[in-house]
Amino acid sequence: MTKRYPPISAKLPVFMHGADYNPDQWLHAPEVLKEDVRLMKLSHSNVMALGIFAWAALEPEEGVFTFEWLDKTLDEFAANGLYAWLATPSGARPAWMSQKYPEVLRVGANRVRNLHGARHNHCYTSPVYREKVAIMNGKLAERYAHHPAVVGWHISNEFGGECHCDYCQDAFREWLKRKYGTLEALNHAWWNAFWAHTITDWSQIQSPAPHGEMAVHGMNVDWRRFVTDQTIDFYRWEEAPLKAANPALPATANMMDLFDGLDYWKFAEAVDVVSWDAYPTWHAEASEAQVASWFAFNHDLFRSLKGKPFMLMESTPSLTNWQPVSKLKRPGMHKLSSMQAIAHGSDTVQYFQWRKSRGSSEKFHGAVVDHVGHEHTRVFRDVTEVGETLEKLSSDVLGAGTDARVAIVFDWDNRWAIRDAQGPRNMGVHYEQTVVQHYRAFWELGISVDVVSRHADLSAYKLVVAPMMYMLDDAAGRKFEAYVEAGGTLVTTYWSGIVDENDLCHLGGFPGPLRKTLGLWSEELEGLHPHDANGFVYDGAAYESHELCDLIHSEGAEVLATYESDFYAGRPALTVNRFGRGKAYYLATRAKEPFYERFYAKLAAEAGVKRVLGTELPAGVTAQARTDGENEYVFVMNFSGAPQTVALDAHAYVDLETGASVTGELALPTNGIRMLKR
Repeated sequence: MTKRYPPISAKLPVFMHGADYNPDQWLHAPEVLKEDVRLMKLSHSNVMALGIFAWAALEPEEGVFTFEWLDKTLDEFAANGLYAWLATPSGARPAWMSQKYPEVLRVGANRVRNLHGARHNHCYTSPVYREKVAIMNGKLAERYAHHPAVVGWHISNEFGGECHCDYCQDAFREWLKRKYGTLEALNHAWWNAFWAHTITDWSQIQSPAPHGEMAVHGMNVDWRRFVTDQTIDFYRWEEAPLKAANPALPATANMMDLFDGLDYWKFAEAVDVVSWDAYPTWHAEASEAQVASWFAFNHDLFRSLKGKPFMLMESTPSLTNWQPVSKLKRPGMHKLSSMQAIAHGSDTVQYFQWRKSRGSSEKFHGAVVDHVGHEHTRVFRDVTEVGETLEKLSSDVLGAGTDARVAIVFDWDNRWAIRDAQGPRNMGVHYEQTVVQHYRAFWELGISVDVVSRHADLSAYKLVVAPMMYMLDDAAGRKFEAYVEAGGTLVTTYWSGIVDENDLCHLGGFPGPLRKTLGLWSEELEGLHPHDANGFVYDGAAYESHELCDLIHSEGAEVLATYESDFYAGRPALTVNRFGRGKAYYLATRAKEPFYERFYAKLAAEAGVKRVLGTELPAGVTAQARTDGENEYVFVMNFSGAPQTVALDAHAYVDLETGASVTGELALPTNGIRMLKR
């Protein structure tokens, strides 16, 4: 039974609402702090992320620490009922450090050391950088770990990137020694006999480089795994002095929208609570459904990383300054997009930024407080409305879980390996877009979804969808086989079961470990040009397909649809294999809409997966629910770009904002949302 989780911080047992705050940019104007505190309270904000990128203000010279401004800020917060996620400032080092200790700066894949500047331009392996970080974090912990205003640690900011310096080369070799033990094992795993790449001494190993080696796929995926592990090791280094001072304070590191560079399944194990930064490109099209479903997938992913409520650490209260077109949020969109995060499991809504920077690269990025400096703006009113709404929802929704019976499989090393594959369609096989395309069908149907890795426990799910599971090791294959045999429904697609965990092709026929479960053999995979198309008929309707067509032979699987054209017309395009007590479906080609919604509506009904609302939803309208096991909290959201009417089912509903009973139909304006208790 889904449970209610404890609040992220016992100090603040309500929805957290606030923003990144940079008082270090306003030390020349001390009156700004007093005014900001007034405006924070007025906007129903209760927490700020404080001190990100503040190293130069905390240590302007080596060994000279100036904490007085931070003391004043936190004391002012405590006196006014405000709280802080106190950040470590390691996301950008001060200029004096880069000048005195150039080894702290990153070396690129081209083996050229960077100049001082930008963010995250530092080596996670550098002994000097680690020493300086330990000193800074130790002093922060000593001074603030028990401060009444501090609710947790915000460690660095948006970890990412890699370094190829000598320290990192040595660390990579040691990582490989621990993994493989012998050069013989490494050479086999990387298939180094190809192109005479056999390694005869550990010192010969170099990280991937544009002027060196980039075509050994086993090495490439291992390098990316190493970068994740080294980044996590640095995170733990940062965290150690903080936890030593007060183990009760939670720590987090803000993650990013489907970020490619780090395996978040592994990173999530290190943090106490998952947080992430969401910046949708709203209003690019008439309907917001495509953008909304992409970010819904991300919300579900970040909730699923630890299987409990997460934090929306950054979002914009108005617009960004870095997207191709910086559109203003239309009326209603700020509340709708903020509550979308809550609907999918967030216990916070926070923004970048509180007050606009006066200069530099983010001076035109959205903020709660504009350059005009007062509260009489549309954006401030929108933020205040969200703050008021969160206060109304806290007693009911805070900490409620999500009861999903559908899982979608997404893995970072699979993603990396697909990108490296060099065929069958080098202009793009669109792994991420394909995963979200399958996900969107459930979003349109109003069915809650978890996102899981291929090694996850699948026993709680009635339906598991694993698109393009290219990298499938034997252990994961056995897990999927056992899941289907025990009565589960599995859907997978073309380009699955191709390579093992070392990016070596499975021998004996694709889809490798799933061949018996799926009851088929994949003989060839054809990439299609953008102007090419094929198609199939399923359940009485014709659907177009594109990009990839898998030529398969049934080995016991029932053929549900066949290709309609080309030399493989009449060959299977969709199959199902009854295996044990369950079913395994195989989609051999990338279909176009509306196939997925119709296909998954039928499968969900057969598998006994319930929709959040037991009625049909208009296109672009979705329903998501959180539950504590006794009550369900239903969010009906209109991303269609036009007013919509939604029929409710026969359950009894209460409006969470007004307390009024709701029956019959919901009228949703453009960008409208209704939040109900069932």
